[in-house]
Amino acid sequence: MLKNRPGTGASTNPEPARTASVPRGCTNLKLRQLTRAVSRHYDAVVGATGLKGTQYSLLSQLVLHGPMKPSALAAHLKVDPSTLTRNLQPLVARGWVALGPGADARSRLVAATEAGHAKRIEGQRAWKQAQLALNEKLGPDRVVQLHALLDECQALFEADPDDAEGDA
Repeated sequence: MLKNRPGTGASTNPEPARTASVPRGCTNLKLRQLTRAVSRHYDAVVGATGLKGTQYSLLSQLVLHGPMKPSALAAHLKVDPSTLTRNLQPLVARGWVALGPGADARSRLVAATEAGHAKRIEGQRAWKQAQLALNEKLGPDRVVQLHALLDECQALFEADPDDAEGDA
């Protein structure tokens, strides 16, 4: 380390100054760590209903938007079709979601069953508890800022035609 002597102009630190605007570390790792922590938080609360957080989200989309083609549901949730199929299997097995015929012989529709609608109501109460606890832990202003930043980043990826879809 160089000593800063009067009149020499030598810096006490030979490395370039790092500022807050220079990213450090792996963004992918940091996002995955946060995602796992948030998922654990929701799963701990929503799990009491028999649903995982991802299953609650999927069931909610079906209840809110009605029956839809699996490809449309996958696109809406921003997951690849194989991930959607894997996530649907336990919901179908428990009778909360049904796969039925679509408009023609080659298409199918995914729909929440009556039991699925009831399970979604139960899950929604638990989800709200988890959301309020998360808001309290992080602070509502930080959550609003996080949502805005995530939406902005997602839009940038969606606007890039070279970005490979389905790599989530």
